[in-house]
Amino acid sequence: MSDVAASPGLLDRALRRVTSLWRDMAATVSGGEEEGIAAQMRACLEVRGGEVTARSRAAKLAEAYLRLDHAGRGEFLRALAGFDADMEAVKAGWAELAAATGAAERAGAKAKLRRLLEPPRVKLITQFTAIPDGVKFLVDLRAELLARTRDEPLLQALEGDLRGLLAAWFDVGFLELRRIDWNSPAALLEKLVGYEAVHRIRTWRDLKNRLDSDRRCYAFFHPRMPDEPLIFVEVALVKGMADSVQRLLDEKAPVLDPREADTAIFYSINNCQRGLDGISFGNFLIKRVVTLLTEEFGNLKAFATLSPIPGFRRWLDERLEANDAALLTEDEAAALRAACPPDLALPAPAADGAVVPPAAPATEEAPLQTLRRVLARRGPRGEALSKALEPVLLRAGARYLLAEKARGSTRRARDPVAHFHLSNGARVERLNWRGDVSDKGWKESHSLMVNYLYDPTKIEDYHEDYAAEGKRAASSPVRKLAKGFV
Repeated sequence: MSDVAASPGLLDRALRRVTSLWRDMAATVSGGEEEGIAAQMRACLEVRGGEVTARSRAAKLAEAYLRLDHAGRGEFLRALAGFDADMEAVKAGWAELAAATGAAERAGAKAKLRRLLEPPRVKLITQFTAIPDGVKFLVDLRAELLARTRDEPLLQALEGDLRGLLAAWFDVGFLELRRIDWNSPAALLEKLVGYEAVHRIRTWRDLKNRLDSDRRCYAFFHPRMPDEPLIFVEVALVKGMADSVQRLLDEKAPVLDPREADTAIFYSINNCQRGLDGISFGNFLIKRVVTLLTEEFGNLKAFATLSPIPGFRRWLDERLEANDAALLTEDEAAALRAACPPDLALPAPAADGAVVPPAAPATEEAPLQTLRRVLARRGPRGEALSKALEPVLLRAGARYLLAEKARGSTRRARDPVAHFHLSNGARVERLNWRGDVSDKGWKESHSLMVNYLYDPTKIEDYHEDYAAEGKRAASSPVRKLAKGFV
């Protein structure tokens, strides 16, 4: 088997297994879908027949949900969201609190009001945790909700309830950190392949290379989802700061003795469960892995990432559209013109074979138009053009990472990966031109990548500075590149 892909068969088998369990449990209670989803939900809330019957009703309801199509699931979620707090009872509880006198009476009225404010749907959601794989069911349910809540306030309220429960259940204190290696169960390795979204795992040989003796892979697991990674990180043990993901993942490169490595490179971090978005434990994962690696290899002196810059190209396109003169110096513009190949002014042939009038020669264009044409291609052709682009993109990249803010924010970095690492206490250490020369790397960031450095002695300081003031820690060379913008 040469190509590795996410295995739908594996997911189908798991789904069939759990729905079969639910079906067996559900067979112990009367009624069916003919009752209607809302009626089944009311029956679950009434808890008639004891704990076993309640579990069976929850299993029947979960099985019914999984059999629904997209539209049917939307109706299911709206029915569930409809089990909201009784507003008349809440008003009466509020009036009782307002009329209360004395500390003891007020305390009792507050406790009663809190109970009245809790929607019945929270009790119903909690019942799913008692069935096999019920926690995973709820994680996937929230993933479905996140895709639907934009214009539906009632679903937003349901999502908020579920998010609060999951945040408590998935507190980092309940999570287990495990190493994944080539000897891990095949089903888990298949999931690793399916969840890898940063640098796709293409072959079994590629996967084995990432789990070799000079590599490490760690993941967080929850005791109620023991076979499902929540988030995982891939680490390469190397000499010096890595500047190219292609070289880092080269399957033909010799295996390094980990005891000779001086740097741990975190090159891929993946959240596996869409339903846990916004419930952060990535920062704990990195800190725990740094501690483990320090204990295992006393020779490691630096802990850094080799990270993509996924929003860079989009931002640069916006600045080019706005004719931002700060993108190019006069010397850079001259170097770019001199390095342009003769055919740069000619557009690519139209797909339908139509004749496309030639554009003006690059030497007659405004500098930003020349840059726009160069960047519209699939990477620079020729060493001269690559050298001309390098200072332009490094300076723009530093500006983007250190100065640009997320829309609607006065502090948060615009780039999501930068925000993740800066909020976890890293500093922007180095920018790497042609760090990712794949098509994906060019489309996202014109092949630019960045090293974020985790200095164990500075992590907390950098985290506090960013969280409190939006201050972005960076090395002197990167700050110099962004001079005039930060």
